[in-house]
Amino acid sequence: MKLENEIKKRRTFGIISHPDAGKTTLTEKLLLFGGAIQQAGTVKRSKPGKTATSDFMEIEKQRGISVATSVMGFEYKGKKINILDTPGHKDFAEDTYRTLTAVDSVILVVDCVKGVEEQTEKLMAVCRLRHIPVIIFVNKMDREGKDPFDLLDELEKKLNISTRPLTWPIGIGHTFKGVYHLQAKGLKLYEPVKKGVSENLIAVQDLDDKMLERTLGNNAAQQLRDDVSLLEGLYEPFDLSLYRSGYLAPVFYGSAINNFGIRELLDTFIDIAPPPLERSANERTIKPDEPQFTGFIFKIHANLDPKHRDRIAFCRICSGQFQRNTFYYHTRLQKKLKFASPTSFMADSKSVVDESWPGDVVGLYDAGNFKIGDTLTEGEDLQFLGIPRFSPEIFRLLENTDPMKSKQLDKGINQLIDEGVAQLFFQELGNRKIVGTVGELQFEVIKFRLLHEYGASCAFRSVEYTKASWISSSDPVKLQNFLQQQSRRIAFDKDGNPVFLSSSAWDITYALEKHPDIRLHDNSEWQRQR
Repeated sequence: MKLENEIKKRRTFGIISHPDAGKTTLTEKLLLFGGAIQQAGTVKRSKPGKTATSDFMEIEKQRGISVATSVMGFEYKGKKINILDTPGHKDFAEDTYRTLTAVDSVILVVDCVKGVEEQTEKLMAVCRLRHIPVIIFVNKMDREGKDPFDLLDELEKKLNISTRPLTWPIGIGHTFKGVYHLQAKGLKLYEPVKKGVSENLIAVQDLDDKMLERTLGNNAAQQLRDDVSLLEGLYEPFDLSLYRSGYLAPVFYGSAINNFGIRELLDTFIDIAPPPLERSANERTIKPDEPQFTGFIFKIHANLDPKHRDRIAFCRICSGQFQRNTFYYHTRLQKKLKFASPTSFMADSKSVVDESWPGDVVGLYDAGNFKIGDTLTEGEDLQFLGIPRFSPEIFRLLENTDPMKSKQLDKGINQLIDEGVAQLFFQELGNRKIVGTVGELQFEVIKFRLLHEYGASCAFRSVEYTKASWISSSDPVKLQNFLQQQSRRIAFDKDGNPVFLSSSAWDITYALEKHPDIRLHDNSEWQRQR
């Protein structure tokens, strides 16, 4: 019974957006409304030493961007809320993709001025593929932005999802007066004060109530009536099952930096967002109410505290109860591990937890046992699905610029690769190490962290490769022949799997024509997908 109650209490979600849409600001304001923090920071430093609560890496504080997923939890109205704040920058999209395997729903932040942007579309495509329930928060309504109806059309067209507004803006930019709650039938008036807003809805019997004129003025009151009439004619009533199946996205409006529209979003979220969901493994589907513990590692981060050189593996609890100082089975290594100090997080602060339940994310101190995607159980031999490695888009040769620090460089790059910051490919020919990333900024982060966390300096040199393809064949002899004949283009990933590095699509076509018994795969999951 306790397991069932703990599952019902939990809501685990990710916040995603295009860079600068206000994602990290919204995260902090949710924490503020939930009582988890007393004062929010700002994403970009407005005062010396003041940074976002969820941005704890030194480079994040210097650059004013989020480059790693932050995990935070708090209690709100009897619910345990677990937030995974993700990087918005496209160069760190892989971290976000992995994080989406660990959440049960998503809040998507959209800038009302810029509308749907490139990264928004890519992230939403992953959500649609996994049928993740999505709530949309249209941010920055206090700025001059797109017409709300035009923006709804854009959301549906570009994100390939139906929408249903649950609040509606009254004006926009300099005419923004607040929002009308379509379900609660009440007004929330906008106060442009960052430290506080009106907490209570002004109840309205119906839209013909003359109080609208007294509160909003004649023009705004009539415009609201016209808008709501049009909305009710165009959109079906909100359907919870369609939302939880990932087909319908409720829409809210507000201004995160001014704390406006957050409470309506949070109150509705805890009512409609799903509790922990079942997860697919190679062998079977794992349901959260199963009594036996299972979980998987979706993120690894070294040096959360550079003074202690710690390494934390983030484990999403999928079923049963996780308990401190209990042995659990590491299915890849086929050995049992015990965790004396599992932790919960509030950005860079953490505390030891004695027990955790499905939906929770716990940090496990790691001595190098974990890789992203690893599974923990109480003994059952299974492997959770859905955390593939895709081909990087940019490849660079790693060069050591300080031979006296070779050990530090090797240790540092291996730990960063384990975290999923980038991918590392070894070429036996020339004993070369090639780093692959999604974007250029990742190379800057790697150099920064290697220098500041490991005392190792490096340089990156361009190589001609543009894609990595994982290699397989049903004939071991022909596979070996291919590896020998294509040795200049062959590398091995960190797990020792052979990879074909190509410079163009022609390279792949030519290689397959010459070797018809060889298969080239776009991601590392091909073995599990057979």
